[in-house]
Amino acid sequence: MRIVLGVSGGIAAYKAVLLLRLLREAGHAVRVIPTQAALRFVGSPTWEALSGEPVSAEVFDDVAHVPHVALGQGADLVVVAPATADLLARAAAGRADDLLTSTLLTARCPVVMAPAMHTEMWEHAATRANVRLLRERGVHVIEPASGRLTGADTGAGRLPEPQDIAREALAVANAARAPQDLAGCHVVVSAGGTREPIDPVRWIGNRSTGRQGLALAEAARARGARVTLVAANLEIAGAQAAADDVVSVESTAQLRDAVRAAGASADVVVMAAAVADFRPAAPSEAKIKKAPGRGPAPIELVENPDILAGLVRERLREGQVVVGFAAETGDASGSVLDHGRAKALRKGADLLAVNAVGAGRGFGTPDNEVWVLDAAGEQVAYATGSKRQVADALWDAVAKLRG
Repeated sequence: MRIVLGVSGGIAAYKAVLLLRLLREAGHAVRVIPTQAALRFVGSPTWEALSGEPVSAEVFDDVAHVPHVALGQGADLVVVAPATADLLARAAAGRADDLLTSTLLTARCPVVMAPAMHTEMWEHAATRANVRLLRERGVHVIEPASGRLTGADTGAGRLPEPQDIAREALAVANAARAPQDLAGCHVVVSAGGTREPIDPVRWIGNRSTGRQGLALAEAARARGARVTLVAANLEIAGAQAAADDVVSVESTAQLRDAVRAAGASADVVVMAAAVADFRPAAPSEAKIKKAPGRGPAPIELVENPDILAGLVRERLREGQVVVGFAAETGDASGSVLDHGRAKALRKGADLLAVNAVGAGRGFGTPDNEVWVLDAAGEQVAYATGSKRQVADALWDAVAKLRG
């Protein structure tokens, strides 16, 4: 994807450096267009070194290539972060007095702005009117975060974290390009990892952050689906933006109940959450204390219900497609794919996405690799790349299955 990253003159411009790196690491070509004020915070050498492209703020640089028109025309996405009150005002007024505002006028791709300013400026009637006008014109304006601002001030107006801006901006761009093959469908996606309490402060859990499940929800919504996200202890932000409805749960039992309730009206259920196989038989009501000179008492475990197998067996709705995930590691008895095929036969899900985990793979990483198997254990798809790319590949397989 060809992305233009606009940077206006606020102290939060330093965060745009990380945003640039994230977009580049995701495989996108990024051209940075700072304002002159932004260059007083972060200089051209930094932008050029990280983007690999020339940087200019002026319409009169490289005139032969007409950059004030060409950059906007050739972009697949324009992101402005930070977008100061001044930049929002100039964009709303249709000004074209530098390279960034000229590019905004010529862009016909999705435009995402991430405002950052002091609370008083963000809440001023003029700024609010400018934001409303931009949104009416189709610009996606992200709500600023609340927190520490310049100096000792705290309040609304803080630039969201770069990873959150990248996720939301790419979701907007992908939605504009996505096929609408899930239009009219209700999709339920579970994400994250369940936790089984040992006592009030400890639990048995896993390393899942929910990143892949969130990508699946975002991709389904971009393809026209109404999405219910069952979120189990997500360690990343973005759930509210990824789904129409979000149900927060903690334990396997809560996840099962939430998925069953939402799944009663769902066309597709995707069990991407990492579910604990076992739970303590009798969680302590008080924190378990150390006993001097003695080790801890054994914790008796009991098996949790198999949610995926239950969904397959019960089929909460006629014609419902059930998709599972299998996080596997190879061992002496077989490879990741061997174990995945055995699980596909045992579970009976319409599709099973098998991914290798451990050693820096799968959990907590931006990328993933999956083999998609059918109920007979036959491979029907393979995907590698960002978790959003994997999500789209899985939805392609679902769309093919649904006909």
